[in-house]
Amino acid sequence: MKTTQGNTGFTLIELLIVIAIIGILSAVAIPTYINVTSTAQSSATTAIAGALSSTNSMNYGARKLSTSFGIAVANCTALANVLQGGLPANYTITAASVSVDTSASCTLTGPNSTTATFTATGIN
Repeated sequence: MKTTQGNTGFTLIELLIVIAIIGILSAVAIPTYINVTSTAQSSATTAIAGALSSTNSMNYGARKLSTSFGIAVANCTALANVLQGGLPANYTITAASVSVDTSASCTLTGPNSTTATFTATGIN
């Protein structure tokens, strides 16, 4: 900082250096932020698929115990109704038939076309 006759302030070169440093930091940070965002979306889709698999197991066990518990599953999409609060917005389950007492691999699609698989077991 220069001081002449009582005036204080930053020189032009000091301001340019600060702007250059901010530009370099943002050039590094923006791609990292984009990568973190896509990783987070993929992880969220995988987590919801895991919740669907877990819900499927609990529903199957409860339904085997008594038909008054749980819901009947004849299609992968039926498991969306078993999740507490339902399937989150922007997520879809690809429809696929599931036979009674057999398991099927189902696909969950999330934001930005992220996908994950989960297991559905058919039950009356």
